[in-house]
Amino acid sequence: MNEKSAKILIIDDDDEIRYSLARVLQRRDFEVIEAGSGEDGIKVAVKEIPDIIFLDNRMGGMSGLETLQHLMGERDSFHVIMMTAYGTTQTAIEAMKFGAFDYIMKPFDMDKVLSLIDAVMEAKADRESTEDYEPLLNSDDYKEGIVGSSQPMQEVFKQIGQLAASEVTILITGESGTGKELIAKAVYQHSLRSGGPYIAVNCAAIPENLIESELFGHEKGSFTGAAQMRKGKFELCDGGTIFLDEIGDMELSTQTKVLRVLQEGEIQRVGGSDTIKVNVRLVAATNKNLEKMVGKKAFREDLYYRLNVARIRLPNLHERSDDIPELIDFMLQRLVKQNKGKVKRISSDVHNLLKRYPWPGNVRELENVVNRASVIAQGDTILLKDLPPEIHEWATKNHIDLRSGNGGPSTDVGGFAAKSSDEVIVESISGSNTTQSAYDQLYTNLRSENAEGILGLIEKAMIERSLTETGGNQVKTAAILGITRATLRKRIELYKEEA
Repeated sequence: MNEKSAKILIIDDDDEIRYSLARVLQRRDFEVIEAGSGEDGIKVAVKEIPDIIFLDNRMGGMSGLETLQHLMGERDSFHVIMMTAYGTTQTAIEAMKFGAFDYIMKPFDMDKVLSLIDAVMEAKADRESTEDYEPLLNSDDYKEGIVGSSQPMQEVFKQIGQLAASEVTILITGESGTGKELIAKAVYQHSLRSGGPYIAVNCAAIPENLIESELFGHEKGSFTGAAQMRKGKFELCDGGTIFLDEIGDMELSTQTKVLRVLQEGEIQRVGGSDTIKVNVRLVAATNKNLEKMVGKKAFREDLYYRLNVARIRLPNLHERSDDIPELIDFMLQRLVKQNKGKVKRISSDVHNLLKRYPWPGNVRELENVVNRASVIAQGDTILLKDLPPEIHEWATKNHIDLRSGNGGPSTDVGGFAAKSSDEVIVESISGSNTTQSAYDQLYTNLRSENAEGILGLIEKAMIERSLTETGGNQVKTAAILGITRATLRKRIELYKEEA
């Protein structure tokens, strides 16, 4: 990255190691400071606030791990790279547990050293992009547990409001991980039966030979192991709402008995002959295409029509990507409230990437990603490096620029997208004659003044105009210009030097 502004502290009790590493880094225009012990290193770090700290693991006096713990106690945003000649499992585990950014083996591979410096500086820029972050909503706004203000979710909320107070059977459809059980619970909570019981049953999770006993109960001695009479879920749920999740996985024989409940309002326990009246509202859900299953005789047609009195279809997460920031916000607030995480914010680059990712596992996959990243994150911010490999692999495969969220292969050249080393492509707004005319007029005016360095003049003017519009806010200015904040800072410093 070769940023002159990058300040690096080397803490090592070996003078030769410090000298050699410092000399190499100084040749690459980094500002380097040194400390010969852990105790001195802590004092220097607190005073100088370096961007990166290279810390030796084995030193006389305070050890590297002890120094690391003290450093992170002083400032958890320190980026510490441990140096060790002994790459043991214990060293790696302990270093990462106490907050090290990474560790590197001696003797040094300078390509690896420079690569780590690049990674740290990118993480710093990523972290700084969160400075304007504020929670989107208060925890009270999430009391239903359903998050989303997108148009598809607003339609779902309307349907819940229209159907909840009725007694109709509801079929909820949607891909796995879209939150069907949350919708079922919301229907119950807003229904006239909210004071009665609510029981959820996952039909796919109960073995075929037990599902009927689970739903309808059994009499004593009705089968091996039935030591006493047991009430089933329908009987226990009398006066309330039962939610049958993954009903498409239910066997045909059990479907027949569920149909009887809907038609007659009665059940028979397994092994029993008496009928028992039950007053239950049924809400069912599936991620399967029941219409196709009916055509293949894998699902009863009469039961399908009984279930499909009213249908709520849940959109997949890719269809409601505008809800992703709110969902992440909700998940982070919940983790903090449950004392399961320290992370309180997420960088704008991460937001941009997660909004573009297709989420085949829907909200459940997003939750797993957020939970994992909150554990791995160093400090209170989730950065790009904290995301799982499959998301980075997807971004690489689809030529997604992690710093701006833009698709397509490109190289950042002073804030402009360059498609080749010798050709800068400036794409005007499609079909906008006004914009193209403005480009032509600006170019003509500058050339008439014999201006040199036209791109630089335009870039400088656009940066100044954007900074004025945002009141000097660099995060918002970078977003308007479509560049990273690190690039913006470089350009500002360059124009200051030229002034």
